[in-house]
Amino acid sequence: MEKMDKDILDKYKKAGKIAIEARELARKKLKPGIKLLDLADEIENKIIQLGGKIAFPVNLSLNEEAAHSVPSWRDTRTYEDGNIIKVDIGVHVDGYIADTAFSVSTNKEDQKLIQATEEALKEMIKLATPGTQIRELGKKAYEVITSYNLKPIVNLTGHSLGKYDLHAGISIPNYDNNDKIELKEEMAIAIEPFATDGSGFVIEGKEGEVLKIDNIIPVRNGREIIKWVSIERKELPFAKRWIMNKFNPIRSKLAIDELIRKGVFHQYKVLREKAKGRVSQSEHTVIVADKPIVTTQD
Repeated sequence: MEKMDKDILDKYKKAGKIAIEARELARKKLKPGIKLLDLADEIENKIIQLGGKIAFPVNLSLNEEAAHSVPSWRDTRTYEDGNIIKVDIGVHVDGYIADTAFSVSTNKEDQKLIQATEEALKEMIKLATPGTQIRELGKKAYEVITSYNLKPIVNLTGHSLGKYDLHAGISIPNYDNNDKIELKEEMAIAIEPFATDGSGFVIEGKEGEVLKIDNIIPVRNGREIIKWVSIERKELPFAKRWIMNKFNPIRSKLAIDELIRKGVFHQYKVLREKAKGRVSQSEHTVIVADKPIVTTQD
């Protein structure tokens, strides 16, 4: 793991501050009737205005959707009364990432779901100290969420963070998975419990709007797209609509489809709860220490 000198810690903290402001903007804008595309654009523009860069496209996952749901180019979907929405925001400063998420619903029955993940997150953060076994965080998530007569989603996890790396090798479970790996001082981790009134598992759904560069090979079409992605995104994910907004939308859509078929781009599928249960998510980025540093919390 890269040594956490003061300059690196400051970048993690700066990314966290930007993520906090972007999250607060999202909370203010999130009213029934808002278009998901407009909300995502406003959040991402805010990140850039504040001097950060987007670590991954803003995820706006509705109801049984748990992750990887991102607005498409000219998406017409809206957030409406009765929906539960998960807003997952990523910011980076020179590759050092802040990852945070929250859930909102106007449905009274969803408040228990939201409270369960918020409480689980709070209790898990307390355990983010050097020497704690990873299984202990998962055990705490399970304990809190099941106390609400809900289920944690066991095949979704939090994750360690590295420079330009959203998933740096260690997973933070939402149940006791018997992982005895110990947290180390100055490790950056994203803790993100998920709760559901469904089965407790997610499965892959429809093809999504999130892409990641996977394998650069010679191609006839889309070379300028590959060049832009390689420079601007490195190993980080990006949204189809970003490409279509930057380049000719018709030609770029055809090029993207070809690049996916040829394995240049990996396309993420939307993850949904297996039994179509409703899902909540809460998340903060934490630097492991005797007194954990939560970069995405005021």
